[in-house]
Amino acid sequence: MLDLLLTGARLPRASDLCDLGVREGRLVAPEPDARQVIHLEGALVTPPLVEPHVHLDAALTVGDPRPNRSGSLFEGIAIWSERVQGLTVEDVKRRAGRVLRWQLAHGVQHVRSHVDVCDPELRALRALIELREEIGDRMELQLVAFPQQGIFSFDGGQDLMRRAVELGVDVVGGIPHYELTRELGVRSVEFAFALAVEHGLRVDIHCDETDDDHSRFVEVMAAETIRLGMAGRVTASHTTAMHSYNNAYADRLIRNLARAGMHVVTNPLDNAVLQGRFDAYPVRRGHTRVRELMSAGVNVCIGHDSVMDPWYPFGCGDPLQAAFVLAHHGHLSGAEDPARLFDMITVNAARALGLEGYGLREGGPASLVVFDAPTEAEALRLLARRRLVLRRGEVVARTEPARTLVAWDGGEEPVDFLP
Repeated sequence: MLDLLLTGARLPRASDLCDLGVREGRLVAPEPDARQVIHLEGALVTPPLVEPHVHLDAALTVGDPRPNRSGSLFEGIAIWSERVQGLTVEDVKRRAGRVLRWQLAHGVQHVRSHVDVCDPELRALRALIELREEIGDRMELQLVAFPQQGIFSFDGGQDLMRRAVELGVDVVGGIPHYELTRELGVRSVEFAFALAVEHGLRVDIHCDETDDDHSRFVEVMAAETIRLGMAGRVTASHTTAMHSYNNAYADRLIRNLARAGMHVVTNPLDNAVLQGRFDAYPVRRGHTRVRELMSAGVNVCIGHDSVMDPWYPFGCGDPLQAAFVLAHHGHLSGAEDPARLFDMITVNAARALGLEGYGLREGGPASLVVFDAPTEAEALRLLARRRLVLRRGEVVARTEPARTLVAWDGGEEPVDFLP
């Protein structure tokens, strides 16, 4: 007998419905006998959502110790450098734990969080390492050693990065465009790669998050990836300067990123409000060249980045919100684009994180998300709630969507917002 039978599921890019069986935490062929049956009635079912770029250590600190009045990237960094002084392990665990609960409710089961290591006591990192152990199998959490103030431009930055690796991070990060000089930026990329190779780790660098078209550190990342044979293990996050490169240079760069086998994370929520701050009209939106990267075969995924912190005062940890914004700013409104956007918060992000055994397949883990919508396009349009979230066959989150009624023709009529 099955533990659970889900009837009437619609899988991504599928037109026909199917039934899904669950036994001992794995997906199996449907059978008529089951201890529990849930009728999905055509609801979209996807693999777990994957968050490839978030800053859990800074989450829910908006306005503390002061608001970001300009809304700019650099005022946000200045405010965070003040907030770091008052961090405690308990403070970080409390805020990060709350956001992880939000993410799980949205169907996120795999998270990569950058953690600021420009703190001699490494309080945020120690907090998130503890939290990573405490959540157990409920979610999977990867941690990136992120030097917010730079590796060579912050006193003791190199030693802090090494200590972070010794404490147990999964990924080595960097921020070359924030280093004091171009030369230090290049050295920081080379340092991050060398440290990752030494310890068998992945690389994920905040790269060229600026409107400055002279910021070109992602080409250094591509060269190091090729030189060290790290295809598939390197991610460039943001790369917003690519928006402003001349087309001849951008074309050559994108082909080299594809050759290197690199991943790119775009963060549409933050970069929609942080970029273009120095522009008169017309104002650049500053997103990286998503369509061109995908056309060249580069794996592109979507990150949420900030959740109510000094850089971005909004957000609730839902990747679907970020995908919705990218649909508009990235001109991804074609007939096939909703499915591509869903790929960017599921399978593409899973590739960037190097997840093994990910996806919906017979014999695989019964980890999935049920949307309160029939298709990818409708889920995006409605920012649909997640009716059900399964983790290895166990219901770990469920939402009971509100029922809406309108007064019409002398009575009340239900509205579901579906055409």
